[in-house]
Amino acid sequence: MAGLHEDLSETHIVGRNTRQLIVRAEDCTALATRQISHVGVGDAAAPYRIVRTHLSGTYVHASLGGEGRILLDGRWRPHRAGMVSLAPAHVLHAFHAIPSKRWQYCWVRYMPQSPRSAIGFMAPVMARFDAAALQHAILGLHREVQGQADSGSAMLWIDLIEHYISRFAAPLQREDRLSALWDRVRRDLGRPWNVEQLAKLANISGEHLRRLCQSSLGRSPMQQLTYLRIQHAAHRLATTQAKIEEIALLVGYQNPFAFSNTFKRMTGFRPSQFRSRRQSARESES
Repeated sequence: MAGLHEDLSETHIVGRNTRQLIVRAEDCTALATRQISHVGVGDAAAPYRIVRTHLSGTYVHASLGGEGRILLDGRWRPHRAGMVSLAPAHVLHAFHAIPSKRWQYCWVRYMPQSPRSAIGFMAPVMARFDAAALQHAILGLHREVQGQADSGSAMLWIDLIEHYISRFAAPLQREDRLSALWDRVRRDLGRPWNVEQLAKLANISGEHLRRLCQSSLGRSPMQQLTYLRIQHAAHRLATTQAKIEEIALLVGYQNPFAFSNTFKRMTGFRPSQFRSRRQSARESES
């Protein structure tokens, strides 16, 4: 059901057995003011399936019950009650319901211009978090919009939504040693970093660095380095006309073929495909 990355293409299948309550920015000016594209609550069953090959803004997805599958950080993972995932812009992002199982969830999707969608805001992450209060805030906003649609009351519900997103994200960004480390690495992605160098920069042991990265990011230090490199490469591909070979060197890949393979694994496309699709998307929006 999950399929290989090569099999994935832009997909939006809801199905008659899936129910969703959605509030979109075009129907709620308060959402647009906060640079949120849409929020919603759902109860899904197969064939529910979403694939975003060029996610433009950060997407927060919280499971409330049942189980689904989500593609995050280049890997398919189970998504069960009490789990929340955050997918930043420029990543391959996909999720689907499992046959014979229902899946309850809520979500918040930010616009590309939101500070939460800015490059470097956060890496892809999945962590434990009770999202019941977030669900109720979204339902409150939905009811407000369906009723008299008072903008002041709507903003109060959005304040709550943002509060719970911050409550989820803040602890994951609070490890000062890691924040300082990755800020330093971002400024020199072309350097041939290894775990020992990263640990020395953070002034901790290599094993301690591994534990911190696993607990706060769900990945190893070198996997985080790979993510940062590909994230920056995707940003450069989407916003500049620099040659692919130049971008590969800039982010630490001496071998363009190795860069292309890693980029495809993380985003679903070769660098040239990614650039052409982003350009096509911008042209269709203009």
